[in-house]
Amino acid sequence: QVQLVESGGGLVQAGGSLRLSCVAPGTIFENYVMGWYRQAPGKQREFVSNMSNLGSASYAESVKGRFAISRDSGRRTVYLQMNELKPEDTAIYYCGARRGSSWFWGRGTQVTVSS
Repeated sequence: QVQLVESGGGLVQAGGSLRLSCVAPGTIFENYVMGWYRQAPGKQREFVSNMSNLGSASYAESVKGRFAISRDSGRRTVYLQMNELKPEDTAIYYCGARRGSSWFWGRGTQVTVSS
C-alpha cells in the first residue's frame, strides 16, 4: 500500500500562512507528478498546485501569487507554502501523485482559515 503522508494543516487567521508537507516513497516521488488538491465541505475535490519531477509547477487561478509549491528530493517531500490565506481556502488538503491514469492519495490534512 503506497502511502503519501501529509502534515502541516491547522487553524489560522485570514492573512496568515501555513506550510503543508507531503512525504512520498522514493519511486513515487521520482516518477510521478506530485501535487496538492483540496476539498471543501459540500464541494468536489479540486486542483490546487502540482510540480513535475523536472520542477515545472502549475497553480489554480485562485491561489496564484499566494501559494508556492516546492520539492526536496533528499527528503522525498513536496511542500505547499500558503500565504495570504482566505476563509475560502478552508478545506481538507490532499497530497496526490499522478502518472498517466495511475493515482495515489494521502489521507488529507485540515486547513481552517478564520475571518
